[in-house]
Amino acid sequence: MYYLILVFYSRRLRSTFAVFWVILGGAHLVIGCAPLPVYMYTVLGVLCTAGWCIFIMIEVRIIKAMLSRCDRHADYIIILGAQVRGKKITDSLKRRLDKGLEYLQRFPDTKVIVSGGRGPGEDISEADAMAGYLTECGILPDRVIIEGRSTSTRENLAYSSKFLDPEHQSVGIVTNGFHMYRAALIARQEGYRHIHMIPATSNPVFQINYLVREFFAVLYLMIKMYIPGKKRA
Repeated sequence: MYYLILVFYSRRLRSTFAVFWVILGGAHLVIGCAPLPVYMYTVLGVLCTAGWCIFIMIEVRIIKAMLSRCDRHADYIIILGAQVRGKKITDSLKRRLDKGLEYLQRFPDTKVIVSGGRGPGEDISEADAMAGYLTECGILPDRVIIEGRSTSTRENLAYSSKFLDPEHQSVGIVTNGFHMYRAALIARQEGYRHIHMIPATSNPVFQINYLVREFFAVLYLMIKMYIPGKKRA
């Protein structure tokens, strides 16, 4: 049912992560209808209980970061990029930009780094689109630093760190709330020591979808962190 809601709302059969709900529903139907031995249901019960415990522990951290508020001054803020369709800013990116704009208007001494490269279906880099939006909204161009090479959250933060001193200067990270915890975790790995979390809102229809997708992304990142010899996600 949730998949159908996402399809109806987005007018797309394969919107971000939406197919997961079809697979999950199918798996529940198969497990519920298949004539499995009794012991298999016991095993599945144990696995599901362990899975739910891990899920809840990670989601609590994600939601806590999503609900955080920042009223402190930062030397810089970094607005993380999101998809641009052609030259058009998408809903998720606009929400990040509006949150960053609100912060920049409150703290006129803060500079902003807009971070995001050019991907498939994008006529310009995400950073250029973001810079154009901010300047049109009244932010002076000399406050805006463009980082237009990155293609992932880690690259956003790694490349942006070249424009500042991540060990000594305070940095506010602006992204959608569901993405805030993972972004802050990666920032710490990349050497940022004075982080302010500045979460933006998300589309309410997709909120559950985003939160569940983010669980798997955070879980993958944590596994990578604790496997010796593996590169970080």
